[in-house]
Amino acid sequence: MPDYQAISVQQDESVLILSLNKPDSLNALTFQMMDEVLDVLAMIKNTPDIRALVITGSGRGFCSGQDLKDRPKGDDIIHQIMECYFKAFQAIRTCRVPVIMAVNGVAAGGGFSLALTGDIILAARTARFIQIFSRIGLSPDLGSTYLLPKVIGRHRALQYMMTNDPISADQAEKWGLIAAQFEPEDLMRETRLLAHRLAAGPTRALVAARSLVDDQQDAEYEARFRAELAVNMDLKTGFDATEGGQAFMDKRPARFRGV
Repeated sequence: MPDYQAISVQQDESVLILSLNKPDSLNALTFQMMDEVLDVLAMIKNTPDIRALVITGSGRGFCSGQDLKDRPKGDDIIHQIMECYFKAFQAIRTCRVPVIMAVNGVAAGGGFSLALTGDIILAARTARFIQIFSRIGLSPDLGSTYLLPKVIGRHRALQYMMTNDPISADQAEKWGLIAAQFEPEDLMRETRLLAHRLAAGPTRALVAARSLVDDQQDAEYEARFRAELAVNMDLKTGFDATEGGQAFMDKRPARFRGV
């Protein structure tokens, strides 16, 4: 395996475990991390003995969202994000093998969006799912407005997008957002058991089922992903997004004006 900087990769027989590995930032997403994830997904495509993929987070969180300090450079920001983030997210959604998300802690903002790309989500009982975007004066992105309403419904999705209230593991399980929850110390053991069960199955048939479930959705997902970015590019020119981002960096409540 290459010497990755933002992720770690471990192969357990026919199961590959990919851990987001920036624990000091609760595994905040960066361009480098997404490039490394995409590299792993490309490797899986050409490695027949890998039959299932697990994605989890190092340390006490799954993923806290996009790293606000890791900003795209230049003018065509949407293109840069589509080329990096979208390609990584879409590679997960169309992976050659089944993908399990093991949410070991907070999944916030873009981290919540990332969790939604998996086929099956398992979580620790202490896990929390938070939209968080409006806290910094932005609208949900990275595919969240496309995927989340499909899982929990329009009204619930909008409630959590607008309020930033966390969704507990209990509530997530009741709504079908996650398949099951476990004590934190048991999460990876249970995840490995399920991953090995899937890895022992008919991989092509399992992924074919996903393809049929997702039929006709890929183009819509890409279009929505791009549209979300365009909306946020517009919002970023307003006072609220500037104030929200600065307040987040200052670790204080934002004073929004509605503009």
